[in-house]
Amino acid sequence: MKPITHKGLFYFLNFTWGLPLNLGGLVVAFLMLITGHRPRRWGPCIYFNVGERWGGAEWGIFFITDKQDSIHVKNHEMGHAMQNCYFGPLMPFLVSLPSLTRYWFRRLGEKMKKPSRKAYDAIWFEGSATRLGFEYWKRLKEKQEA
Repeated sequence: MKPITHKGLFYFLNFTWGLPLNLGGLVVAFLMLITGHRPRRWGPCIYFNVGERWGGAEWGIFFITDKQDSIHVKNHEMGHAMQNCYFGPLMPFLVSLPSLTRYWFRRLGEKMKKPSRKAYDAIWFEGSATRLGFEYWKRLKEKQEA
């Protein structure tokens, strides 16, 4: 998969083929706004910072990260938004729910002093999100420098 670098195509796919996840994202964004969280932009996405040291979560073009967010986390979540363009209505079943389940099993393992030995990106849907996000970011930086 290659990142979708044309913003018009990105938004068109996210709000047609990928609409289910974006509807949830609109609800999340609304809740963030009414609780006083400021929206920010990352590439073609809108995100909010919430809480401490937990990572991030994505709903279409919207995502949230903890207040210690890093470029890695933001690019990873943006990569999930790119995946939504490819998988559309299948995204919750192919990526979102498996990712959420895997995240909580890893957290449970850490609490039980049995952390996973595998890298977070070792599974295809996480590794793909990171690659897509960083490739998009690289192309965006190259375009700005030209």
